[in-house]
Amino acid sequence: MRQTILITEDDSYINDMIHDALKLAGYDCIQAFSGTEGLLYVKQGGIDLVLLDLMLPGKPGEEVIKEIKKICDIPVIVISAKDSVDSKIELLRLGADDYLTKPFDIKELEVRIEIRLRRHLEKLRSSSQVTSGSEVTDGSEVTDGSDASHPVKDGDHDNAEKDSASLFYKEIELNPEAYYVKINNTALDLTKHEFRILELLIKNPGKAFSKQAIYDYAWDDIYLGEDKTINVHISNIRKKIKCVTDTEYIETVWGIGFKLAK
Repeated sequence: MRQTILITEDDSYINDMIHDALKLAGYDCIQAFSGTEGLLYVKQGGIDLVLLDLMLPGKPGEEVIKEIKKICDIPVIVISAKDSVDSKIELLRLGADDYLTKPFDIKELEVRIEIRLRRHLEKLRSSSQVTSGSEVTDGSEVTDGSDASHPVKDGDHDNAEKDSASLFYKEIELNPEAYYVKINNTALDLTKHEFRILELLIKNPGKAFSKQAIYDYAWDDIYLGEDKTINVHISNIRKKIKCVTDTEYIETVWGIGFKLAK
């Protein structure tokens, strides 16, 4: 089933550009050119995610966010020229789920949409499991593993078939479902965030990702300039790969971020 994105942007050029790109990416799109028009569409229902400018006629974006969150719990990605950390923090407090600064790369926007929709679906599934009685009753704390290491032993999947879930790039095999990475059949011991970073790059060979896009994909959080965090994780991935092969897999794209090396 195709998901529906509401684009609320008064600049017709930007609105049309986003609309055309998302249609090609497989989404249904609704265009709104004012805050009040956007809210009308949200009230009608059937919206999976909202892209929202701030400087809107009728009703400013900040007010639209608050109204949307009163109506329903759908992801809202703000797209604005405001780039200060204080502005981002304030919008997050109002209920925004993500923030992208103009000018922006349309591919990065697509990745952010994919991430927010996936997390929203996971949230809905989690809520459904709790309401149907699937909850912890022994007092144990449930965590997502944060950045805990997930060692993979060679014997864990020696007999597993190479199914369609596996992603391949040169000598690397990465399987998101079975959660393992191998280089020439040698398992790599990656943390959760290292695994997610490598997964993003292998899914998109040839594409350079900004540190912000990498952070948004690998962490369940909003990027506020954590360059050092990304650099350390990329360095750790490189070191672990180096222990297995001399092939360079991750290339630094100066001024942008990182991509898979050719």
